[in-house]
Amino acid sequence: MDWLRRLLHPHASPARTGHLDARHARDVAALHGQGGFARGWEPGECAALLADASVATDGVFPGQASQPTGFVMSRKAADEAEILSIVIAPGHRRNGLAASLLGAHLSRLAGSGVAQVFLEVEEGNVAAERLYRHLGFREVGRRKGYYPKPDGSRATAVAMRLDLA
Repeated sequence: MDWLRRLLHPHASPARTGHLDARHARDVAALHGQGGFARGWEPGECAALLADASVATDGVFPGQASQPTGFVMSRKAADEAEILSIVIAPGHRRNGLAASLLGAHLSRLAGSGVAQVFLEVEEGNVAAERLYRHLGFREVGRRKGYYPKPDGSRATAVAMRLDLA
């Protein structure tokens, strides 16, 4: 697949990826809390999402780490999926882990019959937009005032889509 070829990152750190389940709820909640979102997810919310059969979640484990230092979570419906969240712990960013994690996740989604993947990213999140475009996502719309910010203002969401098939 063309998007998988674009995934290769020449400076990526060695990392393994793997499926996360309800046993990882606290890890996912802690990571989500480091993602800079206006409202973090509680462990109970994460456990419910991780137990949901329509939700696919993968984590990234650099080196010999036993706890994930990042995760990506998607909800599947028919042959489409929406990425709900992707977070890499601040101390592990800028070394290719997000690309490795997202590539593995997209491969898993494609293997389960997903043909299109959607996501929203806050306008101005240059690093995330760059990663998504690098993997082949393209802008399909904008939602003004979609994201609440900690200061009470609201940010525009850029809606993006990737065709896996």
